[in-house]
Amino acid sequence: MINVEMLSTGDEVLHGQIIDTNAAWLADYLFTQGMPLTRRNTVGDSLEALVSVLRERSQHADILIVNGGLGPTSDDLSALAAATAKGEGLVLHEEWLAEMEKFFSDRGRIMAPSNRKQAEIPASAELIDNPVGTACGFAVQLNRCLMFFTPGVPSEFKVMVADQIVPRLRERFTLPEPPLCLRLTTFGRSESDLAQSLDHLTLPPGVTMGYRSSMPIIELKLTGPASERDAMLKLWPEVQKVAGESLIFEGTEGLAAQIAHTLQDSKLSITLSEQFTSGLIALQLGRESAPLLASEVVPCQEETLAQTAHWTAERRVNHFAGLALAVSGLEQHHVNFALSTPEGTHALQVKFSTSRHSVAVRQEVCAMMALNIVRRWLNGKDIASDHGWVNVVDSLFLPA
Repeated sequence: MINVEMLSTGDEVLHGQIIDTNAAWLADYLFTQGMPLTRRNTVGDSLEALVSVLRERSQHADILIVNGGLGPTSDDLSALAAATAKGEGLVLHEEWLAEMEKFFSDRGRIMAPSNRKQAEIPASAELIDNPVGTACGFAVQLNRCLMFFTPGVPSEFKVMVADQIVPRLRERFTLPEPPLCLRLTTFGRSESDLAQSLDHLTLPPGVTMGYRSSMPIIELKLTGPASERDAMLKLWPEVQKVAGESLIFEGTEGLAAQIAHTLQDSKLSITLSEQFTSGLIALQLGRESAPLLASEVVPCQEETLAQTAHWTAERRVNHFAGLALAVSGLEQHHVNFALSTPEGTHALQVKFSTSRHSVAVRQEVCAMMALNIVRRWLNGKDIASDHGWVNVVDSLFLPA
């Protein structure tokens, strides 16, 4: 197993002013490629600190992917740090300078003199192409470590890793077969409850059961070497059984995406009316190109469960929609949900059993609950299910 590390750079990353989404993406991507990260470090915009950490990790890592610090400003120090760590100078890469000038001219812009800095790389470096931006990457060998320097812009970074860096690693190293990771996501169960129900399972060698909590969902992951694939697939139904009715989707495609695909396949459109959820449902379905006919966010108002149901049924008819979904306002810890379908309108009133969660968390829970109601109906199930600390207190059905 090769020792792959990542170094994130920049004061804004070090001080928590931005979230390091590149690090999270890289860790997941390399894991699926059979090259899990063994270490992640972060360093600010200090030439001395950068040089020091490059020299230190060059004694331990086989591969180091350095992210950020390739821009045109004075605090972009990665190229200079790499050259200094190697004891050499920077040289202007004329071909990349021409690419940069073309990049700007094709867009009707004049390249600023400061951008010239982005074409300067260490004398011994191999240029790494960046097809979607102005900052080229480069690779250098320092002691035992092959270092790749990449831009911090996520869209550029991801393309460079997938299309430039990983293919080079496959040519240079004999890589193991990627591990198998089976995933499912639950809604309405606590992490401790799920863990207690799964503790009795005997896992094959090298296989682990992982839990990822991200309110309001819990993801279960069975991960292990490819050699244990058959044993893992044999064990997976037991995990599904424990998840039971709380299982809302499997794999990495989210609930909103799966609902969007099912609606499209079923040639069903949907219209939304949201009060307490403030457009969260529309946002999630819209991102997945779900067939939305109409969507509105209205001020919270007091209404009975029957009123919510009748209003939702009228909305479906008025918009000639296949489905209509509505979420009422929050009244004394109660929220109404209604799903109008061709055969009739299903409605539920739920109550939060605790008020310790913030409004934002409760909105996320209600948006997930609403999507789960749609999922359950599309799958031919009763729309009501156990949702942990959200209890169904009333329900009704209005025939079409």
